[in-house]
Amino acid sequence: MAINRPYGGPTELPRAIPLFPLEGALLLPRCQMPLNIFEPRYLAMVDAALAGERVIGLIQPIPALVTTANPALQNVGCVGRITEFAESGDGRYLVTLTGITRFRVVAEVEADTPFRQGEVDYTAFEGDFTPGYGAEEVDRATLLRTLAAYLDANKLEADWSSITEAPNEALVNALAMMSPFGAREKQALLEAASLAARADMLVAVTEMAMARTGGAEGEGSLQ
Repeated sequence: MAINRPYGGPTELPRAIPLFPLEGALLLPRCQMPLNIFEPRYLAMVDAALAGERVIGLIQPIPALVTTANPALQNVGCVGRITEFAESGDGRYLVTLTGITRFRVVAEVEADTPFRQGEVDYTAFEGDFTPGYGAEEVDRATLLRTLAAYLDANKLEADWSSITEAPNEALVNALAMMSPFGAREKQALLEAASLAARADMLVAVTEMAMARTGGAEGEGSLQ
C-alpha cells in the first residue's frame, strides 16, 4: 500500500503520539494492519489522528495486566500512519495502519483526552526507515523450509507463488504478523534486533510449536 507521506528519519515524526493498546497485535514497518474501531475513546483517538499527523502508536499491554482498565504497556511498539479510513454506517471506523517504525515509550503523557498518549523515542530503530535494511542477512532457505513443514503438518495451504516472489523484508514481516503465536512471542518478534534475528526467532518459535503439538494444530489456509 502506497503512503503519501514518506518518513526519512526519527525527526520527521512527532514525539508525542496516541497509544492504542492491543493484545496480541503486531505491526511492523511497511506492513498493513486493518482495524475495526468501535470503543468511544478509540473513535476519538482516530478523529484526533486524522486531524493531526495521522499517526497512531500500536502497542501491547503487558499480558498479566490486561484485565485492568489502563494496563501497563510494553516498552516497545510500532507507529503507523492511517492510510485507509472508512465509516461503517453503524458507528464504527474501519482503518488501515501502515507501519512506519518501532518506538520506545519514554513516558506516558498526562492529557485530557479519553485515549492514552505517550512520549516516544525512535532513535534505537533508525534502520526501520530504510526499506530492506538487513534483508541480505536473512536465512531465507531455512525460513521457507520451516514454513513448508508447518503448513504440511497442519494441512494448510499457501500462495507459494507470492511467497517465493516476496522480498526478504516483506516475507519475514508478513509471516511474523500472521503467525499464530501468543502475545509474548509477538512482542519478541517486534523487538528483534534485526530482520535476520526476527527470521531466526520465527523459525525457532515455529519449530518449538511443532515439537509441542507433534506438528498439527488445525486445518485452514494461509494467504
